[in-house]
Amino acid sequence: MSSELACTVVIPTYNRSALLRHTLDSLTRQHLPTDQFEVIVVDDGSTDDTADLAASYRDRLDLRYHYQPDEGFRAAAARNIGIADARSPICVFADSGVMLHADNLNQHVTSHQSHPGPTAVLAYIYGCTDTGAYSKLIGERLDVDDLDGSIERMQAQRECRDVRELFYDRYGEDLSRIPAPWQIFWTGNVSAETHQLRAVGGFDEQFRTWGGEDLDLGYRLHRDGAHFIFNRQAKAVHTPHEKTYEQSMESATRNYHYMAEKYDSPLMRILAELPPRRFLDFNELAAAAI
Repeated sequence: MSSELACTVVIPTYNRSALLRHTLDSLTRQHLPTDQFEVIVVDDGSTDDTADLAASYRDRLDLRYHYQPDEGFRAAAARNIGIADARSPICVFADSGVMLHADNLNQHVTSHQSHPGPTAVLAYIYGCTDTGAYSKLIGERLDVDDLDGSIERMQAQRECRDVRELFYDRYGEDLSRIPAPWQIFWTGNVSAETHQLRAVGGFDEQFRTWGGEDLDLGYRLHRDGAHFIFNRQAKAVHTPHEKTYEQSMESATRNYHYMAEKYDSPLMRILAELPPRRFLDFNELAAAAI
């Protein structure tokens, strides 16, 4: 095993062993040699075969498995376990069911190495949507035995595009030009530097329902001087699964109000009061408020 790990992949999971299998399979096919990255699976109290599944990959990946009891939604705590256990300079966060293109980890690592100072990398997820609108189309387009080819065809044909494409159409891909790039720091496929993640306190474990804990961390990384960059080639695809838009937005809105109280800043009050359908307006309103 190499003494120089380039990155650590942190995957929180809960009762989604079938989706986790897809993610781990994609990690076995990375161009980055397997002795240059580690994988930390953190189980938020699953009752399915997640532990056995994770163990079955230890002959192919440098993988460690952690379990925390089921005490409700504790994705923030799960990711913090991964950050604390990481042995490399970069943490890449991926969700169960996000399948990474074979060049994904290479792209994350190269982006960090290409920029001086602390860096946060926002990557691309085909099929990433807040409504599950692409589920049927992804089911038709995705060949798990030809993952890279499937992703590259989606890219070439401009299908199943990441919902944040609307953000890039509006604000551009140079995230240094906008006041709040952390608004789209979504932990399905992002990375940040381990020392800075620890320095800012990791994820806030007071978030106990879906939505906002990643933005909250991104906000603190940004305030601490992280340079946010977008790398379209650090790509992945989101395997379809059930998602309820209304419940997700209600939960996220509650968490944005928590952030407004926590920071007591005009910027966070704008985020908390912004209707979900006007999410794209936030950076424009933030620029006017600064």
